[in-house]
Amino acid sequence: MTGRAVDEAHRQATQLELLFDLTFVVAVAAVVAQLGHGVVDGHAVDSVGPFLQVFFAIWWAWMNFTWFASSYDTDDVPYRLLALLQMGGVLVLAAGVPAAFAGDYRAVTLGYLVMRVGLVVLWLRAAREDPQGRRTARRYAAGVSATEVAWLLRLLLAELGVLSGSALVVVFAALVVAELAVPVWAERSRGTSWHPHHIAERYALFTIILLGESVLAVSTGIADVLASGLRWSLVVVAGSGLVLLFALWWLYELEPSADGLSTRRGRSFLWGYGHYGVFAALAALGAGLEVAVRRAGTPDGLGAGYAVAVPAAVFLVLLWVSHSPVVPRSRVRPSTLLGAAVLVLLAPVAGAGAGPGVVVGLIATVAVAAVAVTVARPTGRSAPGRGRARY
Repeated sequence: MTGRAVDEAHRQATQLELLFDLTFVVAVAAVVAQLGHGVVDGHAVDSVGPFLQVFFAIWWAWMNFTWFASSYDTDDVPYRLLALLQMGGVLVLAAGVPAAFAGDYRAVTLGYLVMRVGLVVLWLRAAREDPQGRRTARRYAAGVSATEVAWLLRLLLAELGVLSGSALVVVFAALVVAELAVPVWAERSRGTSWHPHHIAERYALFTIILLGESVLAVSTGIADVLASGLRWSLVVVAGSGLVLLFALWWLYELEPSADGLSTRRGRSFLWGYGHYGVFAALAALGAGLEVAVRRAGTPDGLGAGYAVAVPAAVFLVLLWVSHSPVVPRSRVRPSTLLGAAVLVLLAPVAGAGAGPGVVVGLIATVAVAAVAVTVARPTGRSAPGRGRARY
């Protein structure tokens, strides 16, 4: 297990990585479903905290394995078995999501522990077999182990009643900072040989996974139409939701992440960490569309509308924020994204009395306009699609 070349030709996601991602589909679906139920039941505020916490565990575990695989994917028997172990941890975490939204994080913590054990063993193997990257690998193994012990201690203190309420949230935030600091500290010794085009592809694939939750919400709307007869409110919500998620995918795809990561490797942390907000917004959008589908045909255009508008607007803003450190000349202008975000947030007010279908339609129209303006804008010397990763 030695570091792979950063300029390796034709590097792309492996079949094992795609299989690995399937387990995260289940975990993301579970957390999105719980958020959607919370919003429908009138507990949106109470559901946001558990959603952000559980989604951090999902995202961070996926991201850690992804960046490790980009540097040290040997695809041999031990590597595959340790990947399998982490996949099992994801499924345990996913099974514990409903309990976590009720305040019980034991299963989520257990699943996270299983994933972290697999990752630590991989880093220890890299430390043993890659002399050049030994110090970095040892730092990763030590840092991941230390933070995992801290998570288990947090759970123990919560079970004993020592930590509760806001104290648990504060400790969670502190441990998140510690988790984010581990790669920064470890990479100071000697940077790992992650592949920029491979990483960009992996992030794009995870984006598609998250958009898949919106597809599921749209599919639910279509199924309701077929089961209960033609209801134009559902048709509008389903159709507008499909157009919206397609437009948001298009905007993400226009960002030349691979080229930016190739030329500005030192800023990869800002790009990678910034995607937590991007990914969380897309996951929340799936929950919002589910709410809009359930309330289609009612006059609740404001509440259901904001369940879609807020995550869509956050995505638009963070799309620019997360890419700005590595993409000096983004094809999607910041003014376009920020202007679209403002209009999206105004859409529920504009269509409040017309129902969720009209509001989702307005939001989709804004997103389509942002794509159209970007695609139609002259790009100077850059040919259309320039900067996309080629695999």
